[in-house]
Amino acid sequence: MRNFIAEFVKSATRFSHYPDGTYPDVAFAGRSNVGKSSLINTLLGRKRLARTSGTPGRTQQINFFLVGKEFYFVDLPGYGFARVPLAVKKEWGPMVEEYLRGRKNLRMVIVILDIRREPSTEDLNLIDWLAHYGIPRIFVLTKTDKLSKSAAMIRRKEIGDILQVAPEKLYFFSAKTGQGREELRKAVFGEMGD
Repeated sequence: MRNFIAEFVKSATRFSHYPDGTYPDVAFAGRSNVGKSSLINTLLGRKRLARTSGTPGRTQQINFFLVGKEFYFVDLPGYGFARVPLAVKKEWGPMVEEYLRGRKNLRMVIVILDIRREPSTEDLNLIDWLAHYGIPRIFVLTKTDKLSKSAAMIRRKEIGDILQVAPEKLYFFSAKTGQGREELRKAVFGEMGD
């Protein structure tokens, strides 16, 4: 599996600010503090390309990263964090929906879930919306290092049952241990024609 040179391109809050549609997009979506930025950094073999924060709700714009001059990784704002001001929350929904509905070169969405948590209403709404519009998705369960191997297998089945997805379609991932990195790289970059 080859390595890609990746660079931050821009942040945007509306359609007119997005980079042009020359390259296909892979978007990363999930709750605040689920590990989106860590997942992007790990997949690309970079430590600080996508900004990580101990404070949930920090990503409040759509961030575009050009990967190998072949496609974009798109870090969408997280949802569901209580301490974010209501006015900011109200902007996020329409901003993300405009991106998901209007971005013609969107190839797939990586849906990121914390293996220790039940999928939230926001998670389920996102998944239903993607299914309704026929947007391909890959499911990733993060923070697997927090559970034993047997507990992780049980949680994967439970979450799969809730989502009505076969457990083997839910990828394990840990930014701390690197678990799942190569399987995810194959799944994501394979879909992008690598």
